[in-house]
Amino acid sequence: MGHTIFHLFKNECPICHKGKIFNEKTPFLKLGFPKMHTNCSHCHFKYEKEPGYFFGAMYINYGLTVAQSIATYFIAQFFFKETFDLRIIPIIAFVIIGLASFNIRFSRLLWFYMFKGYSV
Repeated sequence: MGHTIFHLFKNECPICHKGKIFNEKTPFLKLGFPKMHTNCSHCHFKYEKEPGYFFGAMYINYGLTVAQSIATYFIAQFFFKETFDLRIIPIIAFVIIGLASFNIRFSRLLWFYMFKGYSV
């Protein structure tokens, strides 16, 4: 399990752990949708199995965003007197926007690793 997490964060192919899935070097602060390779450069594993293959990754992305929003709220509330200050909302929005590119990439990577044995 520990090695899987290591390979997941290094953007490596779920089969051979040598090829890269995404073209970009860094997952943070990228405008636009992340660019993916169609196949692994080493083992030629096809990343997108069928149209709509990454539909489930959107649910992972949603869960990550909700968890980050809740965590941001609980951290930010210590800096305000009231329990729910409206000034926390822009802070949460800033965190969501700042981590959007990371969440898209990470949710797709998790989807790959969860269904790496799936074939059409």
